[in-house]
Amino acid sequence: MMAKNLTGYRVVAVHAHPDDEVLFTGGTLADMAARGAEVTVITATLGEEGEVIGSPYQGLAESDRLGGFRAWELKRALDALGVRGIQLGGFGHFRDSGMAGSPAHENPSALVNRVDEAASLLKGHLAELAPHAVLTYGPDGGYGHPDHIAVHRAVHAAAGAEQRIWWAIFERAAHYRALESVTPPQGWSLPDKDYLDNFTTEGYDVAYALSDVPLAAKRAAMLAHATQIWVADGSLTTVNPRSAQAGLSNPTDVPAAYALSNLLTMPLLRHEFYQPGRGEPSETLVGEK
Repeated sequence: MMAKNLTGYRVVAVHAHPDDEVLFTGGTLADMAARGAEVTVITATLGEEGEVIGSPYQGLAESDRLGGFRAWELKRALDALGVRGIQLGGFGHFRDSGMAGSPAHENPSALVNRVDEAASLLKGHLAELAPHAVLTYGPDGGYGHPDHIAVHRAVHAAAGAEQRIWWAIFERAAHYRALESVTPPQGWSLPDKDYLDNFTTEGYDVAYALSDVPLAAKRAAMLAHATQIWVADGSLTTVNPRSAQAGLSNPTDVPAAYALSNLLTMPLLRHEFYQPGRGEPSETLVGEK
């Protein structure tokens, strides 16, 4: 069966840091764009407080120069997904807040200290773009990151009462099931229950299936974020000249694995998952028939 043409539909995804757009929603965005939808990713910060995978570019984080490099990674990732990007307030306007209790969290420029301003800017973008659906995080930010929670608050403050909002999640049961078929690369490990339960959310309303084409776009966008995401498929990048290869006993359903800088192995799934946040209930994200 052919996928429905989405020409005329508009979708906005609002995320906190470069790489969130691909990890939470990349396949969905690539698929919708390929089907004709006008897809825009709004990113709030440059992720200046992130760690760096690979030795060649460690100095970027140590010298507080990571943000500009991640802006370049974001551009490459958005190109891979085939979507448009907007940096909220302009590049460098809002700073990555880090985690609660860190010096970055107290920075006056940090997103968590400027949620009202972020909401005001978002309101203008949403009025101009008039999306049929907005994709963002749930109230806990997915796994408790302060910037994700700030984005959730800003989106819900900015959006109209009738705006359809979906919360992108890492669905718990799907991740537990998928990890049963993954063997970590040498030097990596599997996440423990506490980590996985914090990182994932139980239950979903929409499981957005990814065919080979949007899945490949998502994978390419993940590789574009090489300072943040290590795809365990044997790939090499200039950022990380070391390869890793995960064992996959069910590659049809779990075609790859990846890790962040903590080297905890996570599965790349053939679905992305959503819970309803606001607006008219629907079995599809943009309400198409």
